[in-house]
Amino acid sequence: MDALKAAQHYINRIVTDTSGMKVLLLDRETTPIISLVSTQSHLLSKEVYLVDRIDNVQRDAMRHLKCLCFLRPTDSSIQALVDELRSPKYGDYYIYFSNILKKSMIELLAENDESEVVQELQEFYADFYALTPCLFHIGLTPSTHPLFAEGHSWNPGALNRTVQGLSALLLSLKKRPNIRYERNSGMALKLGRELEYLMNHESNLFGANTNDKTQLYILDRKNDPVTPLLTHWTYHAMLHELIGVNNGRIDLSYLPDIRPEVKEVMLSQDQDSFFKQSQFLNFGDLGVSVKEFVDSYQSKTASQHKIESIADMKRFVEAYPEFRKLSGNVTKHVTLIGELSRIVGSHHLLAVSELEQSLACNEQHNTDLKALKTLIADPSIQPENKVRCVVLYALRYERAQSNALHELKQQLSSSGVDADLVSTVDVVLRYSGLRERQSDIFQNENIFSRGRNMFKGLQGTENVYTQHTPALAEMLEQLLRGRQGLHWQERLPNLDPQARPPTIGNESGMFNQDIIVFVVGGVTLDEEKAVANLNARFGSQNVRIMLGGTSLHNSHTFLNELSTTFY
Repeated sequence: MDALKAAQHYINRIVTDTSGMKVLLLDRETTPIISLVSTQSHLLSKEVYLVDRIDNVQRDAMRHLKCLCFLRPTDSSIQALVDELRSPKYGDYYIYFSNILKKSMIELLAENDESEVVQELQEFYADFYALTPCLFHIGLTPSTHPLFAEGHSWNPGALNRTVQGLSALLLSLKKRPNIRYERNSGMALKLGRELEYLMNHESNLFGANTNDKTQLYILDRKNDPVTPLLTHWTYHAMLHELIGVNNGRIDLSYLPDIRPEVKEVMLSQDQDSFFKQSQFLNFGDLGVSVKEFVDSYQSKTASQHKIESIADMKRFVEAYPEFRKLSGNVTKHVTLIGELSRIVGSHHLLAVSELEQSLACNEQHNTDLKALKTLIADPSIQPENKVRCVVLYALRYERAQSNALHELKQQLSSSGVDADLVSTVDVVLRYSGLRERQSDIFQNENIFSRGRNMFKGLQGTENVYTQHTPALAEMLEQLLRGRQGLHWQERLPNLDPQARPPTIGNESGMFNQDIIVFVVGGVTLDEEKAVANLNARFGSQNVRIMLGGTSLHNSHTFLNELSTTFY
């Protein structure tokens, strides 16, 4: 169960099934989908000599080339393809759609293929953004597909896109799962019902595999708003939070005197062994890892300089492409880690993170309040970081008798924080305050959970900056160990009441189980790390977990998405 390989399988089929010189036409959404799982050099090796957009009307006619089209079945892409077929610029057309085509769309294309240039029309279900083997998302953003309509309800366009993306993932993995959803989430229930209806309606595609033990858990971000608000200290998560990663691409053009080759860089597990090995390293270990990487590069550079014979020269020429690739990766990661280090220092993130973790993991109101007031008064702390800490305070101490939220918001305003940014505190409370959440994420709502929280606080942790564990990870851990089975059956009911629940009450734990966890409201890289760790630990029990969400969030995108609806 591998999201990357599932998408790569379809892309490889598209570029290899047709021989000869080819052009590849994409649309706005399939362009990033394909860029995450393939490279320009790979496409070139398959005789794809030109990649362009279907909506680019300035393309030159090249009738000697074959044309591959990989498009989403949207009205805009269908219309662009109709216009192309009315006046074809290439010899033959091989058309692949990333999802299920309506009959009316096929008829419209047939009617406009008057030159009879279409040789093939297929559905290849790569309609999701595959970031790593165990992580995918649907790509919803407030500008393209706003998630919410009003309050906790789906925007119809976002719901349709999410159903399409999830169904494509299931078809690519050949899965027809049992669906379970968080009981308190109307959006999770709505998504489950729409997906179940599609699977029944397209039963010829999904089949009726009653032996499929795959479980799809549909969760709601509102039940854990804490994880996307925290500063996370692993390499990939830091890049996403502090610099920004957009579908594997990082824009560094804002840096002064940046070298041209690293103005925009790609992160890819397939193409970059250092990133694959280091994406889950914490910031402290990352410095050691990159030094070893640079030392390795220097030793290889020294050996390449020793060209004393024709045989040495031949070895150098054969190794040169890999040598250049290694050189580029060294430059990239040294630049990235240097910029992360600068941001951590200039934004005083160690102090910010220590308070965040205390607010997320420990019940100590007076101490937290004093530290928070000191942080807000510090002019060297970024306004966004001050607000995030106040949001965490508001969530944890929402019902505390000594709650000082009003005072803290006044202090934010008097310290020069923008009013719209201060209003974010109330936005998050409206989205995921106590009345909205299903889970006791802070373990402080009754005497028993407070006791568990106190005991948990005594346990050893890696360091003060990584105490927090995502709620999703704790849920999966208990399910996999067969703990609190009745609790989870109640909190995550089956969409189909007749469906047999998985054996989660057995103290021996889960075996032979594929689990897909999907988070309505977005997923984080810290949760991906937790899932990767669980896969490593429970792999011997033949348990495989995949994580997905409507989008991939850092704190900025999370708060921005909420601010468009819950203002």
